[in-house]
Amino acid sequence: MTSTTMIILGASGDLTKRLLLPGIGSLIAGGDESDLRLVDGLKVVGSGRSDRADEWRETISGAFEQVGATGDAVDAILSSTRYVQADPTSEEDWGSLLGEVEGDLVVYFALPPAIVSKVAAVLADLDLPEHTVLAVEKPFGDDADSAVALNEALRKVVPEERIHRVDHFLGQRAALAMLATRFNNRLLESSWNADQIERVEIVYDEKLGLEGRAGYYDTAGALRDMLQSHLLQVLAVTTCEAPSDLDPEHLRNSLAAVLSVTHVWTGGKVFPNTDAPSRRGRYTAGEVDGKRLPDYVAEEGVDPANETETLAEIALEVDNARWGGVPFVLRSGKAIGDPANEIRVTYRPVRFRPEGQTGDGHAEVLRFGFKPPRIEFQFTSGGGEMPFQLEPVEVSGRLPKSAVTEYGEVIRGVLGDDPTLSIRGDVAVQCWNIVQPVLDAWKAGEVPLEDYAAGSSGPASWS
Repeated sequence: MTSTTMIILGASGDLTKRLLLPGIGSLIAGGDESDLRLVDGLKVVGSGRSDRADEWRETISGAFEQVGATGDAVDAILSSTRYVQADPTSEEDWGSLLGEVEGDLVVYFALPPAIVSKVAAVLADLDLPEHTVLAVEKPFGDDADSAVALNEALRKVVPEERIHRVDHFLGQRAALAMLATRFNNRLLESSWNADQIERVEIVYDEKLGLEGRAGYYDTAGALRDMLQSHLLQVLAVTTCEAPSDLDPEHLRNSLAAVLSVTHVWTGGKVFPNTDAPSRRGRYTAGEVDGKRLPDYVAEEGVDPANETETLAEIALEVDNARWGGVPFVLRSGKAIGDPANEIRVTYRPVRFRPEGQTGDGHAEVLRFGFKPPRIEFQFTSGGGEMPFQLEPVEVSGRLPKSAVTEYGEVIRGVLGDDPTLSIRGDVAVQCWNIVQPVLDAWKAGEVPLEDYAAGSSGPASWS
């Protein structure tokens, strides 16, 4: 057994309690022998500027209970865990943190990117264990230049292969199912191209409003929070060429290659009532599932002058032989009444339909759903009351449920020294390059910020 200590910086935050700790617990709850070996000898050390030592063990216990984790592995982690009040940018405070380290070291940054760079500068001058791994939460900078600077700071601490830039959407069942379904089914593999596919939409809307996140969200907005990171990674999984191996080198090379030829749409009109390749909106007061939400600008901590969008749509193109001419629409919004969250692939209509048929004949639509994880296929068939009457038919199935959460997939990679489902440094930079023209157009006022009532599907002019 090799001991590993995971120091969680920003341990008092919501991400640690809601996602990271349950992710560790899900590896235990899943019961897979390889996962249990990963957590065997794991010491979890929480750290933050505020003192949470009295409640830290209870926080871990509650997170583990949430995912059904029990047994000796849980007892061992609860017995060894510590909480250290510290300023992560202080070299002196790191003396106390490193004093808790046993064996290999994982430093998990649940911190804003500006703080990550400062902490990395401190770590570069410290005597760290020989095998140290860094795990960093998005956003990876706030533009391409800052992403480059962040990469350089991190690489002064450890080599690139031991930097895990976390995007838990790569651990989503839908994203993993997309890879498996694309590359293992002849029906899809042969039709997965611009000759057969007309449009692809990657949508992740939600009913929730701001939920007290103004400190981060009001300076980020929907585009930076969701499209620039999560949904671009899903686009890459949807469009990449088949790698020869699903290992860190080949899969990440494939994802990087397709993102390198992805840019803002330059073809014909994609959205109604505008020639622009992007749209943005912001919710006003309304009701979602019986809950009254105030105007976004009236939420505590919001600065109206930021003109922060809570709904964003952009159209992109993948400029290669497989995908040339197909618009890829990325969309994410808050306070949406009936939210969609799916990868929606719309096929082109058939070239010819025989006369004498009645009813509606629609092109096929294939959906990979995020919540709940599912696959749906809608196509045209017949055989109804009339002999040549066309009718839509839908075939659907739920994806297998895993005890391991998306963050469990993240932790599995971090503890297992496997960066396959993490973001490579050059990709982090390229994702900013892709969306920068949209950000520039919005900053210049070329795209209006339109209102929509909370509980609606978006601004009235969008439909």
